[in-house]
Amino acid sequence: MRLMSLLLAFGVASAVAGCRYEPIPAPEVSSRDAEWMAMVPTAELYRPFERYRIDDPTGEKPGTVVVDTKSRFLYLVEPNGKAVRYGVAVGDEAYGWSGRATVQRKAEWPDWHPPAEMIKRWPHVHYTKGGPENPLGARALYLFEGNKDTLYRIHGTNEPETIGKAVSSGCIRMRNIDVIDLYNRVPTGATVIVK
Repeated sequence: MRLMSLLLAFGVASAVAGCRYEPIPAPEVSSRDAEWMAMVPTAELYRPFERYRIDDPTGEKPGTVVVDTKSRFLYLVEPNGKAVRYGVAVGDEAYGWSGRATVQRKAEWPDWHPPAEMIKRWPHVHYTKGGPENPLGARALYLFEGNKDTLYRIHGTNEPETIGKAVSSGCIRMRNIDVIDLYNRVPTGATVIVK
């Protein structure tokens, strides 16, 4: 009985403090998605980095994607003052990028063509065909400034243990199930703000 009272008190305190998080069900996936995602290692995700619907903290218009690199969250702004919040991994300080871009292209299980400057830094990286061993994971959203490819992507990962950290070469990494959810919600032409 005492435990029930404590849980009820905690629930009331959370509601009063405005800490409402609505879990978002996982999106439907294709048989290929399920098969390939089963081949990718899994990692225990720190609960705050799970996918939730929350009150919009960004003030941006609906349909905008906002990446807060300091907190390691990506927000998809929805109507009615809400946003879907996802945990992400971001670029480490040496390779981070910020700015405003547009989703020019989207791809499922894309091939990875590492840029020349990345190959120069890390000679071991090489072209990888789309699939469970590909660093871009299940989906990629390609970010452009005008007609110029920024070379930065929002993409899945085959290293889910990096979510919540600053470890990439500048791209925004998401769990594969989360990037599929985002991919299904965001059209080409959407604005992306990375700060």
